[in-house]
Amino acid sequence: MERSAAAAVRRLRAAGGERDRDRERDRDRRPPAPPREAGGDGAAAPPGKTRDGSRRRPQALSERRAAALVLLYLLALRGLAHVAHRHLLSRPPRGGHPHFSAHRARGYLDNITAIGPRTVGSPENEVLAVNYLLEQIRAIETESTDAHKITVDVQRPTGSFSIDFLGGFTSYYANITNVVVKLEPRNGAEHAVLSNCHFDSVPNTPGASDDAVSCSVMLEILYTLSKSSEPLQHAVIFLFNGAEENILQASHGFITQHEWAKSIRAFINLEAAGVGGKELVFQTGPENPWLVQAYVFAAKHPFASVVAQEIFQSGIIPADTDFRIYRDFGNVPGIDLAFIENGYIYHTKYDTSDRILTDSIQRAGDNILAVLKYLATSDKLAKSFEYRHGNVVFFDVLGLFVLAYPARVGTIMNYIIAAIAFLYLSKKVLQPKTRAINNLKKFFTAFGLILLSWISTLVTVLIVAVFISLIGRSLSWYTHFYVSVFLYGTAAVAKLILVHTLAKKFYYKNMNDLNLGDVFFDASLLIWTIALAVITQMGLCSAFICTLWVAFPLLTKLMIHKEFRQKGATIKFVVMYMLGMFVPYLYMLYLSWTIFEMFTPIMGRSGSEIPPDVVLAGFIVAITMILSSYFINFIYLVKSTKMTLVSSTAVFVVTLILVCSGIFFPYSSDMANPKPKRVFLQHTSRRFHDLDGNLVKSDSGIWINGFDYNGISHITPHVPEINDTIRTPCEEWAPFCGLPWILPVHFMFRKNWYLPAPEIFPRSPIHFKVLAKELMPWNSVRLSFEVSGPSHMSLYIRPHEGSALSTWSLGDGTPVASIGGDYFVFYSHGLHATPWNFWIELTASEKHSDGIVSLAIAAHYFFGEDQKSPQLYALLERFPNWTFSSAHEVFIISTRKKKTHLAFYHTEEPLTYDFHQSEVIQPYRTVVKNLNTFKKARI
Repeated sequence: MERSAAAAVRRLRAAGGERDRDRERDRDRRPPAPPREAGGDGAAAPPGKTRDGSRRRPQALSERRAAALVLLYLLALRGLAHVAHRHLLSRPPRGGHPHFSAHRARGYLDNITAIGPRTVGSPENEVLAVNYLLEQIRAIETESTDAHKITVDVQRPTGSFSIDFLGGFTSYYANITNVVVKLEPRNGAEHAVLSNCHFDSVPNTPGASDDAVSCSVMLEILYTLSKSSEPLQHAVIFLFNGAEENILQASHGFITQHEWAKSIRAFINLEAAGVGGKELVFQTGPENPWLVQAYVFAAKHPFASVVAQEIFQSGIIPADTDFRIYRDFGNVPGIDLAFIENGYIYHTKYDTSDRILTDSIQRAGDNILAVLKYLATSDKLAKSFEYRHGNVVFFDVLGLFVLAYPARVGTIMNYIIAAIAFLYLSKKVLQPKTRAINNLKKFFTAFGLILLSWISTLVTVLIVAVFISLIGRSLSWYTHFYVSVFLYGTAAVAKLILVHTLAKKFYYKNMNDLNLGDVFFDASLLIWTIALAVITQMGLCSAFICTLWVAFPLLTKLMIHKEFRQKGATIKFVVMYMLGMFVPYLYMLYLSWTIFEMFTPIMGRSGSEIPPDVVLAGFIVAITMILSSYFINFIYLVKSTKMTLVSSTAVFVVTLILVCSGIFFPYSSDMANPKPKRVFLQHTSRRFHDLDGNLVKSDSGIWINGFDYNGISHITPHVPEINDTIRTPCEEWAPFCGLPWILPVHFMFRKNWYLPAPEIFPRSPIHFKVLAKELMPWNSVRLSFEVSGPSHMSLYIRPHEGSALSTWSLGDGTPVASIGGDYFVFYSHGLHATPWNFWIELTASEKHSDGIVSLAIAAHYFFGEDQKSPQLYALLERFPNWTFSSAHEVFIISTRKKKTHLAFYHTEEPLTYDFHQSEVIQPYRTVVKNLNTFKKARI
């Protein structure tokens, strides 16, 4: 009996233990009990049960309602961001004191662009534009008040410098033009602030936005300040520089040589990467946080982003501005602004003054006038060295105002917020202690699933982008941006939902939906918290974005936690949740649209090597992952995701089919909103000689470069002879493949085409002379040269194996090699320049008797009577109207010692020049004879 009783007790205890464990598991799987329901008789139903005693089912979101709410929420925020981007003026200009007049500035703009393309060295740039500026400045001077003194100087500097832009090259300029104006108090000023624009343009374009509108704004600011009766504390120097498009030459000439440059304590640089719209502050400093504070305090219509600064300075965007010159060669801090809207027509014939809105001119003028006036009356300008240390986190809020704070404050704040989030998550996961292991397992499983879903989504969408590129449908979204959203955005959404739907169905099939939603929210919070800590540790000011995505979701969670626990995922909970996420989601949509507006047009001029669909797909996936991070938990809260998954997949499949069919043509000739394909053509004649002067190869043709990944595939149907059978071969033994590059961008355009064409004969040949050869100490040889020719020339140098270019008379004396190892020198001059004299010094082994260096000289003709050959005109007439073609002629002569020495001389004339053979060949025969003598001297 005792044994039977004991056995019965053990069975009862075992059964009780099993029930306890079952209840423990049920707590994980059951939702919290909803509030008790009162029966008709006033009695309350037991917790978790209805009056009839049946267990209450967990409340779950309706998929239709949840999907509709999320979609409407994102569309509403996107609408707000769009309105903020398109709203140019926050308030009209006030009367009373002299204020900036956009209408007067537009008059300046129309007159400058009416001159036509203003290429450095052309009469339009060196004479007509300069005379117009001087005329307007003198008129402003006559109307200025007695409180100010205006001094004007026309500078024509000569100099040289090296720069690591485009892989690295050296620049030399001679007799280029700067128009400099100083506005100062009557009794003078010791310190000054500089305002910089450039009035030159790239060939074949009117250059309204880049950068005539900025010069027009500066003229009007000069007029407005000079009419004021209030004296300034410091001087304001207005630099109208005439050679920015020649890779920042004029600004270098000013900051390193002009006598007024020593007084400058800060600058504002006005640039363009698009046509009109808002001007974005995308660079400040270096350091000098007081400059950002000046903009924050003074700017009337702010638009600024430290994110744009860190993106631009990373080198992702293949562009640079005069900001670099003032920073690196003048050691002056400043602010860099640029128009960024409609970059599709930047540097094209469509960049005309009528495309720039008057409100765009007004807001730029209001902002720059206010900031310049603030700086010119600030005590900090004179003592700027005392405030130079420290970086600043800055960003505008929908264009209404700018938030700015020291980066060190941001670092402390970021770490505090990250620590609070970590503490919250630790307490959440580790309490109660008896369930800590189980909680950790669920938490890190969710963490891993989110990362897995993001990685798989990225891989899937990039595979689609590569497929689109391989079948020749790149840039289908270039004219229709929404196509990229429907193609890559819906693919990303469908993949994310699919991964989590499968996890919910097969891995979490017995889990409580509400608990799952909670766990996945916490996992997303952990990801953002880790990102915040890591990016802050890297020293990036853009970490403030992560701060928004940690602080606001955490606050939201704490505020609605009680509602969620008591009632589950109700519509009220969803609305409160979305309101709490308003700030980070709105700012991300606002920022992402700014980035897309800058980057999408760049894909049309980024070269033949970068698949633009892969880049854009990567951006879209990144934005999708960010926006989905705090909505992934909804997948586990809704009853089903079937409708959303099928809908997004259907949109993706339909868009993919339409893209593959070619219905979305990449380019547009719509005059109201053109999006042209850019093509660069050069009518080229090449002659290759050995060291003894013997002609070993000659050819003539039109060299063609497409600026985007599609190359010439869309042009071939219109001009059948331009096809892949005429791909340009690389002359491996010649510098830069024996091709006439105007800049060292060969690594960006490896696919180009060479269409046979009649030989051309230049009227104005280049003259290249070897003046002397000297044997130097340490087994070195110095070669001295003299070159005369058109306004734009390029020098290529390739030391042979066993020799090295040790020094030269260019830049700071240290040669800078381009990508690939050859040396590139870009040369330009204004009017009446003297011949270019330079020397190079090479070292070589005593036993090296076959020559030590290859040289090439290229002459580019971008204006004048020789611009385009008849063959080039005829070819361009056949190009479709959705192309923008920039063209010029090229003449190349190369001298080479078979198997050993190469002396490669190359003259390139822009597409508008004819050449007389006798005038071109003879100078090179002279050079060849000299180089043959060098060979005998064991050089």
